[in-house]
Amino acid sequence: MTTNRIAIDTNVLVYIIDAGQSKKHEIAKLTLVESPVISTQVVSEFLNVARRKINKPKQEVLKKCMDWLSFGEIICVNFKIITNSAELIEKYDFQLFDAIIIASALEARCEILYSEDLQHKQIVEDQLTIINPFI
Repeated sequence: MTTNRIAIDTNVLVYIIDAGQSKKHEIAKLTLVESPVISTQVVSEFLNVARRKINKPKQEVLKKCMDWLSFGEIICVNFKIITNSAELIEKYDFQLFDAIIIASALEARCEILYSEDLQHKQIVEDQLTIINPFI
C-alpha cells in the first residue's frame, strides 16, 4: 500500500467482513496494517452495515468493530469538521457523509483516503488524494 498517513472510508472496512469477495477482503485487511485514521462517521456507517451484513447480535458487532478499529486512530467529528464539510460540499459538490469523511481525513493531516466510492486519484485541497485500493 503506502507509507503516507492514510484514512479509510466505510467500504474498505465493510470488505473486511465480506470474505465472499476474497481479493477485496485481502486488500482491505492490508489497510489496517497502515494504522489508518478512521472518522467516527465511518465507524457509525460501518456498524450499521456490519449489523445487517453479518446479522449478528449488537454486542458481537461492537466487539468485532473494536478489534478492527484498534489498528487505527479514531478522529471524532466536531464543529470544525462539520464547518469544513460544508465548505467541501460548496467547492467540490461532495455528498454530505463523504464530505464529513474527507474533512475528517484533512483535519487528521492524511495524504491518502482509501475509498471505492469516490473519484479515484482526485486531489482535495492540495493535500488529500483519494485512492481506490481495489483497482
